[in-house]
Amino acid sequence: MTPRVSVVVPAYNNADYIAETIDSILGQTFEDFELIIADHASTDGTLAALAPYADDPRVTILETPAGGGAKANWDRVSQAASGDLLKLVCGDDTIFPTCLAEQVAAFDEHPEAVLVASQRTLVDAAGKTVLAARGLAGLSGPVSGRVAARRTVTAGANIFGEPGCVLMRRAVLEKIGWWDDANPYLIDEATYVGVALHGDVVAIPRPLASFRINAGQWSVRLARQQASQAAAFHESLRAAEPGLLSAMDVRIGNAKALGTSFMRRAVYMVLKRRMG
Repeated sequence: MTPRVSVVVPAYNNADYIAETIDSILGQTFEDFELIIADHASTDGTLAALAPYADDPRVTILETPAGGGAKANWDRVSQAASGDLLKLVCGDDTIFPTCLAEQVAAFDEHPEAVLVASQRTLVDAAGKTVLAARGLAGLSGPVSGRVAARRTVTAGANIFGEPGCVLMRRAVLEKIGWWDDANPYLIDEATYVGVALHGDVVAIPRPLASFRINAGQWSVRLARQQASQAAAFHESLRAAEPGLLSAMDVRIGNAKALGTSFMRRAVYMVLKRRMG
């Protein structure tokens, strides 16, 4: 029988954390799901770390050839999924035990929804909490997807959160052409906006997932690149969706995206010193 939910993990050099990620998924209180993992030519032993899970009937392990960036592996696992609802979890993040149960319940209560998102907890490399509850920019309950899309632009940040925070309708993801990497740093945010524009979004204002911060490679150049790609995304969205965004919305979003990228860099540098 086809599972209600597909959880997909595009793994890449996650040997240190992938077992924690998988265990958090297999430990869900909601049981009607499959787990599909694809290793993207990792060089750190990630594929070997997956071997203990190969006999679990809920788990499918795939391999993705090198190349193609994140989109290649994110599309690979998503296209292999068979569930009506899909959640992508990166190979060093985790989801809380009731994450699937609460998000599936939100879809059941709001059948017009195409995407459900929660807040998340930010943790450092050792798993210690850095920020307990982040995301959603004040949204709560069901809202129009267009409202959510505009809010993420004017916030200058991904209000939907990292992939582990989001459960969406797989058919809509397929309809929009799978993951949108026109601006690679925004592959998750841009895709979630594309999905959200096809219906409603349900916001759960409490953390149901954790995102692991990697402080190892955050530079001024990277901060500027991310802000530049955010601005490009805002402009392209305004052009593609007349009436969704004003010129002022875009200016505000661009300015906040620049500020946010440098603020994030500062936080990462503090964490780098904390971790020695």
